[in-house]
Amino acid sequence: MLFHRPVSVISARADVWLSRSSDLRSWTTPEPVMQARPGSWWDAARIGMGPPAIETPAGWLAAYHGVKQMVSTAIYRVGLVLLDLEQPTRVLRRTPSWVLGPHEPYEVIGDVPNVIFPTGLVHDPSNDELRLYYGAADTCVAMAYANINEVLDYMLSLPPEQA
Repeated sequence: MLFHRPVSVISARADVWLSRSSDLRSWTTPEPVMQARPGSWWDAARIGMGPPAIETPAGWLAAYHGVKQMVSTAIYRVGLVLLDLEQPTRVLRRTPSWVLGPHEPYEVIGDVPNVIFPTGLVHDPSNDELRLYYGAADTCVAMAYANINEVLDYMLSLPPEQA
C-alpha cells in the first residue's frame, strides 16, 4: 500500500489517498483516505501522510503533516490518525489539534521556517516508547517521544470519525 497525494491526477485538493500494488510496478486507482479540513483548521490548506504507519491492536497509527496558510507564511504541524486494520482507507480517529508544532528556535528559524515534518515513526517494544523523527525548519532532524499506550488511549478517547 502507498499513501500519497495525487493532486494533479485525481483532485485539485491536497488530500491523502491510498493505492495498492502486489508488485510495486502496477498500482490501483487511488482511493480517498482523508481530506484537509475546511475553514481555519490547523490542517486546512493541505495534508500529507508522514512515515509508514505502525500496526497496533487499535488500528494503524500514523503521523501526518497538516498545513495552515497564514498571511506571511505557512505553518506545518503534525497530527495523528488511526486507520482500520482491514480497511486502511477508513479513518477511525483523527486528532482535532496538532500533537507537535514549531516552537523551538530550530523549528521556527531555518531554510523553511515554521515547519515540523514527520519522517520516521518507531515503536520500541522494550519500553513501549513511540519515537517520532521529524524535520525541523528544513534545517535539522529532531525526535519527540511518548508512551505508545498513552498515545493509543488518547486516540481512542477521541470521537469516532464520521463515515
